[in-house]
Amino acid sequence: MSPQIITDKKGRKTGIILSIKDYEKLLQESEELAAVKAYDKAKAKKQTYIPLRDAIKLRKQKKNVSA
Repeated sequence: MSPQIITDKKGRKTGIILSIKDYEKLLQESEELAAVKAYDKAKAKKQTYIPLRDAIKLRKQKKNVSA
């Protein structure tokens, strides 16, 4: 990676220029990191699971109560 750093008249860094290849690589890595974080967050939650048949019955019961 060979970014070009843009500075203002005082020498402060104000921007950067990347090649498309480098940009796409950073974008892909960012998306992968977001997916890993979402997975870790989901795994950390305490969840209980019920059989699909039971879930369908519960949903139908709730639907009948609200109707």
